[in-house]
Amino acid sequence: MDHHILQKAQCFQGNLGRIAKSIPLARMEPCLPGAMEKTSKDGTAGIPNLQLYDVKTGTCLKSFIQKKMQNWCPSWSEDETLCARNVNNEVHFFENKNFNTIANKLHLQKINDFVLSPGPQPYKVAVYVPGSKGAPSFVRLYQYPNFAGPHAALANKSFFKADKVTMLWNKKATAVLVIASTDVDKTGASYYGEQTLHYIATNGESAVVQLPKNGPIYDVVWNSSSTEFCAVYGFMPAKATIFNLKCDPVFDFGTGPRNAAYYSPHGHILVLAGFGNLRGQMEVWDVKNYKLISKPVASDSTYFAWCPDGEHILTATCAPRLRVNNGYKIWHYTGAILHKYDVPSNAELWQVSWQPFLDGIFPAKTITYQAVPSEVPNEEPKVATAYRPPALRNKPITNSKLHEEEPPQNMKPQSGNDKPLSKTALKNQRKHEAKKAAKQEARSDKSPDLAPTPAPQSTPRSTISQSISGDPEIDKKIKNLKKKLKAIEQLKDQAATGKQLEKNQLEKIQKETALLRELEDLELGI
Repeated sequence: MDHHILQKAQCFQGNLGRIAKSIPLARMEPCLPGAMEKTSKDGTAGIPNLQLYDVKTGTCLKSFIQKKMQNWCPSWSEDETLCARNVNNEVHFFENKNFNTIANKLHLQKINDFVLSPGPQPYKVAVYVPGSKGAPSFVRLYQYPNFAGPHAALANKSFFKADKVTMLWNKKATAVLVIASTDVDKTGASYYGEQTLHYIATNGESAVVQLPKNGPIYDVVWNSSSTEFCAVYGFMPAKATIFNLKCDPVFDFGTGPRNAAYYSPHGHILVLAGFGNLRGQMEVWDVKNYKLISKPVASDSTYFAWCPDGEHILTATCAPRLRVNNGYKIWHYTGAILHKYDVPSNAELWQVSWQPFLDGIFPAKTITYQAVPSEVPNEEPKVATAYRPPALRNKPITNSKLHEEEPPQNMKPQSGNDKPLSKTALKNQRKHEAKKAAKQEARSDKSPDLAPTPAPQSTPRSTISQSISGDPEIDKKIKNLKKKLKAIEQLKDQAATGKQLEKNQLEKIQKETALLRELEDLELGI
């Protein structure tokens, strides 16, 4: 937390605000847990190795003995009235800076991690317990201080394949996204383990977020509206998709060289970027109209941050990640560089940050697509041409790509034909047509005066779902059944590509026969 770090800052003052380039000078937490820990021969605890200080007075408020190096750091609520700490199968809560009295305890066997919700009271906490001996891992949500009783949890989500998790609360503290990771991918598809994404809400709803492309999950970020989130995932070139609170995809950005996503403070602009081992390409999107605004390139960037005004962007190259070409740039979201600072070759830049402001200070402005004027030249990085052997240098260049990039969904070429039906859908269509033809023949036998209607030819998939029985309840049941069958088809397609399904997904597939039978019975009554 900011109030636990004293910083020596050199400030840049300009029209765009204040940027503090800072170096940690004195950290209020001590050295790593275990470095000073001592236990006497009789088993009693030794020297405390975790101290909490009041920054204003420098007074040590409390000392603890911290044995675990993982997840050792205490956590505070945003108003700093509640502090929580993970201690041996329990989370201890302290109120109003009184660290001598434990106000409340949350007890769970083998609890590994917890995250306090953002925002004001009532506080909520998400806790993670890893699985063991065949039992699944789980994440539970509680409302402070209601921890007692078997039904105290607001929601629970269990899952397998989790050696560690990352829990992300949305701004309104109504839902948590859980990225579950394994250290080893048993399928051998990735060196970096396997990741799955889960959604859990305080109203008890939970779901597995189905990601259409296999591969690692690079980044997941909530919109400030708390009604949608963006995930960047899949083997390179990575996909990026926005999902709603039902975990249904809202917009697909296609594939590209990206591994991070950043929503603007007002939530109306999204930046998809490729930093680290990627070239620093950025895509700036208007997420209200899903229009691409600009595609700037910030090469060698190790840091990205939105200005609180929601219009300007800060990128920086900092040590120790990179010790050469350190410096920072201030961009407008339309792609123009407004300010640039390069650190001298004999110096290093360790940290850059915007001056913080309270929410609501800067109102949201109308998005513009025209680049703003700038006096700083926009240096386009030189792209090295591929080596061509002498025998091919006088021949025409053939364009060949290692990966075929997929465009965003609103830029894909429109095709007149729908996707081809699966084998099961074709079989169901033929059955339905045969039964409907038989029913019409039976009607024509009973009414010889009426001319028989010819059996319909093979119809597209879109017309199958438009059957009307005249009974709204039956139509609603048919629509729900077809929706379930479509979901089962998607699960079967995922299983065919080698993706391992969860137990509840396999149970859905097993219900396909019963659902088909029920659908046929309902349609025969039409």
